[in-house]
Amino acid sequence: MNETSLLAASRDPSLARGIMAQIDRVATRPWRIMEVCGGQTHAIIANGIDQALPAGISLIHGPGCPVCVTPIETIDRAISLARQSGLIMTSFGDMLRVPGSHGDLLSARAAGADVRVVYSPLEAVEIAAENPDRAVVFFAIGFETTTPANAMAVLAAEKRGLKNFSLLLSQVMVPPVLAALMSDPEVRVDGFLAAGHVCTVTGLAAYEEFSARHNTPVVVTGLEPNDILEGIFLIVGMLEEGVCGVKNQYARSVRPEGNPRALAAISRVFVPIDQKWRGVGLIEKSGLGFAEAYRSFDAVARFELDHIMAEESGECMSGEVLKGLIRPD
Repeated sequence: MNETSLLAASRDPSLARGIMAQIDRVATRPWRIMEVCGGQTHAIIANGIDQALPAGISLIHGPGCPVCVTPIETIDRAISLARQSGLIMTSFGDMLRVPGSHGDLLSARAAGADVRVVYSPLEAVEIAAENPDRAVVFFAIGFETTTPANAMAVLAAEKRGLKNFSLLLSQVMVPPVLAALMSDPEVRVDGFLAAGHVCTVTGLAAYEEFSARHNTPVVVTGLEPNDILEGIFLIVGMLEEGVCGVKNQYARSVRPEGNPRALAAISRVFVPIDQKWRGVGLIEKSGLGFAEAYRSFDAVARFELDHIMAEESGECMSGEVLKGLIRPD
């Protein structure tokens, strides 16, 4: 089956009805399934999947939005950088409206800061090359899908000898936050739908380790509606049979070993560190920091931002949403 046919099948309503009937046939008990990825959540809501499932099958929206999990103090550091005279702050557009303790990057730009929206960290490298007399910082956030491009930006800047380029880093990893959720007595999840595009980078090994340690099934899915429905069918079957492990619904894109070249670039530039998650707190070895050889690209160290700390507002409900305790209606 070619790519066009695969895409059509993954959106075919008649196939969706067939998968739904299979889910209804195998489900005999209530199950709580968390989808990890914000893209999965979007597809679930947009296609009414959560409304069409059999009674008792609950979908819980998990910590799958990289914007939402970026801690408030990192936003504050980004705003502080943007306000520095002569500095060019670059970011994906979705970070400009995220509130810090006092304002956001959009407000900083309105007040005269040079904040530029880019569509790739390599675009930020080009801006640094075009402005050798100005510091250029890229606000590097995200899960494992964005990490290879951020690593390649650092390697490209190193190769070109760009001393004026750095990253404000807030890279997070999925398996450690899943482990933290399973250790939280407030969180009740029976199984997880993992994000296929993350696993195209990482492979399956970390999820297999997580599944075995927490006796929890995981199914990797794509982002199309029938991908997600098939993933739900697979995970309900595993739950009904009382088995754990990892199944790969998205085998058309995900290899068990992941992307070796991307993983090599990541391991060259970054190392695991303890990471704060907005509304959740500090999670051990859930983020990435700079390897010693690339510390010169760390904007926090270069601009001495360690002193900028912030506590989350008690009124913010993002932690409850990210843990699946409340629905983001």
